[in-house]
Amino acid sequence: MPSNLVKLNASPKAESSEDGAELPFTLQQLKSAIPPECFQPSAWKSLSYFFLDVSVISLLYAVAHYLDSWWFWPVFWLMQGTMFWALFVVGHDCGHGSFSKSKSLNNWIGHLAHTPILVPFHGWRISHRTHHQNTGNIDTDESWYPVTESQYRQMPWYEKLFRFEVLLIAYPLYLFKRSPGKKGSHFLPNSPLFRPTEKWDVITSTVCWTLMVGFLGYLTYQYGWLFLLKYYFGPYVVFVMWLDLVTFLHHTESDIPWYRGKDWYFLKGALSTIDRNYGLINNIHHNIGTHVAHHLFLSIPHYHLKTATEALKPILGDYYRESGESILRSFVRSYLTCHFVSDTGAIVYYRSKQDLKKV
Repeated sequence: MPSNLVKLNASPKAESSEDGAELPFTLQQLKSAIPPECFQPSAWKSLSYFFLDVSVISLLYAVAHYLDSWWFWPVFWLMQGTMFWALFVVGHDCGHGSFSKSKSLNNWIGHLAHTPILVPFHGWRISHRTHHQNTGNIDTDESWYPVTESQYRQMPWYEKLFRFEVLLIAYPLYLFKRSPGKKGSHFLPNSPLFRPTEKWDVITSTVCWTLMVGFLGYLTYQYGWLFLLKYYFGPYVVFVMWLDLVTFLHHTESDIPWYRGKDWYFLKGALSTIDRNYGLINNIHHNIGTHVAHHLFLSIPHYHLKTATEALKPILGDYYRESGESILRSFVRSYLTCHFVSDTGAIVYYRSKQDLKKV
């Protein structure tokens, strides 16, 4: 089924892995097209989004506690889980340093945003940095990269289950095991994810995460498992589904190229993503669907991404991707058709597991 994408209209030369063809613009040219103020974070403005999210979360908890009705709990889970996801996006800006110019403020707010939703801030921040530095590179990307055909054939059933069948609840497992083919944990300072100099950052976030788990255990001990389900586990599952859905759709589309070896470089890889429209959710989750500009320039705060994108479009031309179709339709199509890439080739595209039956 065709998508409503603005497709990458690369020339035959650009498709060749032999000549190492360059894109018709440079990163500096793209940066020069963006208004300088887009690169300037405002601590007060960023904090206002953080406190707004916390206020809405607090209000939803108050309403749920007041009503305490089973007709309302599913509605509460959906709304609160969405707000957990919005809070994650605030911490996401902190991890990129686009929340403010203060590293200590970024770290403080990052932990305050991520610890309550069981995300180890520094562990995630560092692995996410790896993802951004290697986007579009099959061999070195960190998350939501394709497996090769031979890897797909060799994957045990449980990895295929979480990666391709129930992928919208895979994030907690990723924190402990990373993606298929990679080793390490977001909680251990000796993980291959981290540098020796990052040891205490990782330990700090792991301790915060552990304290949060302990706090949830205490609440369960005091008030019971039903309390945990109603007030935390329900919203947490919705949050995880939002996180997996959005990050999956950022980089999973049948016509998005993936690169190997010398055919990859940062700018090419950064353009292997797509902007999507989440409708009413756009403002709630801080326009995280505006993803192309974000991958090109991490220092742009979320509230400047739309302005930056409009400035980039004339230069990017057909190299800019956006989807105008519904999120559900995009997800279902990619879910059914994007499973692996070829074992060989400098530029490859997703293929479906149905192709294996044709061999």
